[in-house]
Amino acid sequence: MARPPGPLLLLLLLLCLLLYLAAAGRPCGPAGLSRDTVLGHLGANITLTCQDEVPENATVLWQVKQQEAAEGLGQQLVEGNTLLLRRLRYEDSGHYSCSVGSHLLRSLRLLVAEPPETPQVFCYRRSHDKDVLCEWPQQERPSPGTRAMLWVKRRFVAENATEHRCRYFSKARKFVCRVKVPPGTDETKHLVVSTCVSNSAGGSAGKDKIITLSSIPVKPDPPVNVTVEALEKAPQRLQVNWSYPSSWDPRFYWLRFQVRYRPEPAPAFMEVDQVTTTWLDIRDAWRGTRHVVQVPLEDGTYGVTLLPRLFAEDDANGAAGSVMESSTHPVASPYAFLVTGGSLLLGILLFVGIIVRYRQIWWTNGQETTKPEGEGQHMLVPLNLLPPTLSDTPLLSHPAPSAPGMLLMTHTDHSSSGQ
Repeated sequence: MARPPGPLLLLLLLLCLLLYLAAAGRPCGPAGLSRDTVLGHLGANITLTCQDEVPENATVLWQVKQQEAAEGLGQQLVEGNTLLLRRLRYEDSGHYSCSVGSHLLRSLRLLVAEPPETPQVFCYRRSHDKDVLCEWPQQERPSPGTRAMLWVKRRFVAENATEHRCRYFSKARKFVCRVKVPPGTDETKHLVVSTCVSNSAGGSAGKDKIITLSSIPVKPDPPVNVTVEALEKAPQRLQVNWSYPSSWDPRFYWLRFQVRYRPEPAPAFMEVDQVTTTWLDIRDAWRGTRHVVQVPLEDGTYGVTLLPRLFAEDDANGAAGSVMESSTHPVASPYAFLVTGGSLLLGILLFVGIIVRYRQIWWTNGQETTKPEGEGQHMLVPLNLLPPTLSDTPLLSHPAPSAPGMLLMTHTDHSSSGQ
């Protein structure tokens, strides 16, 4: 006979059930529709019927009052027991009524809506000390009345989740939810993020996302106040300036920017990466040509910043204007190629000429220093003259002038050498 489960096992089962219920997302479904509400899909056709039976010789008149219309105002429509609406739009939503004379026969509400898309949530922070933002994109504009909610709770803790209302941004075509981070929150604790988007046509829940504050990527806002100025008497230079976004404090971390620019005729951008200042001096602009300049944040560097040097030291050392350029991708400019190639060829020819000239001088000096003493002087000695013998030379006669470089010897010297 099987033994009943012990108290400890029952306690564990109850704890697992509580954790499952705490981790499970809130129910996400469509808002309830009243009996007099008709749901129509965007772009579809729909037929509204006034009554199953209408008295003979009775003229049925339809009237509609859109949701955005003022109170008491309505628009007269066609006559007949049925009303056909083609290719529904969101603007077709409203209250439709049919009547015979002053007698109201039926009133109903038409709601044009599409089931919401399943959210794919991405969470980030604009700065290390800012609130957490969770967002997801939308392929299509959500139906009017669509509601998006986000819940955050600690993982494996039986507690109520904090609820956050999300806002839709039509230009960016995305929902954004702001999660307030209380001061002193442990950034290593796991949090469960749940989302739900619902409207009258249906509801869709996103997959729960497990995050920690320390692992959330930092996604700074783009730079602001971007200006481009042409420098006087420098037709190939452009001065680009920008400012940090208000959500980022550069006293703690510097951002890395990327400057992209191109002349309007060129299809490709020149890119200067790893820019840590808030300005850049472009020195290879096309003379007399309009340029497109962009200053985005460095791609792939969210969450990775550079520790700044002190601004006072930068100003004192003149390093505030330095720009780190890790890679530059040039535009295919024929003018730039010709100038660069010509300068390089001229430099090579000048270098080769200097080397040849110095080699010739070195060779000549080397030959002169390596000749033996008196080697060049024997060329001036006449070969057909024999030196006089000792007996034919007077003892005290004055030496006759000789050829330059000849070695003269007196009798006294010869005698001295003989001894």
